[in-house]
Amino acid sequence: MFMGEYQHNIDAKGRIIIPAKFRQDLGDKLVVTRGMDGCLFGYPMSEWEKVEQKIDTLPVNKKDARYFTRFFFSAAVECEFDKQGRINIPATLRDYAKIEKKCVVVGVSNRFEIWSDDRWNDFSHDAEENFNEIAENMIDF
Repeated sequence: MFMGEYQHNIDAKGRIIIPAKFRQDLGDKLVVTRGMDGCLFGYPMSEWEKVEQKIDTLPVNKKDARYFTRFFFSAAVECEFDKQGRINIPATLRDYAKIEKKCVVVGVSNRFEIWSDDRWNDFSHDAEENFNEIAENMIDF
């Protein structure tokens, strides 16, 4: 399980250190792709396979399913760690998430997310202000 919030920097070559606590559960390889709300999603290979299987069940005759599948898979990249525990985030993904230097790595149960510092702060502020309302609207929370 991935949890916690970690402040990091991405270097000029697009490399970011993944928290050591996360690396233990990720193994040698992982997949990073476009996520929702302007962040990136990172999956261990075992979870990525589950995501693939679920998406494969989407009906190809539905426009939204085709769009989502294309958007999600077209940017997906398999990453390996270097000796310093870093992965390389391609420019396409950095541009999508607006990650330039400062970023935040957040654990979210079966995946982790990589956010630009600015986007994370905006999201965090909004979520904090609306947390009670959001929680009340969730069924069986």
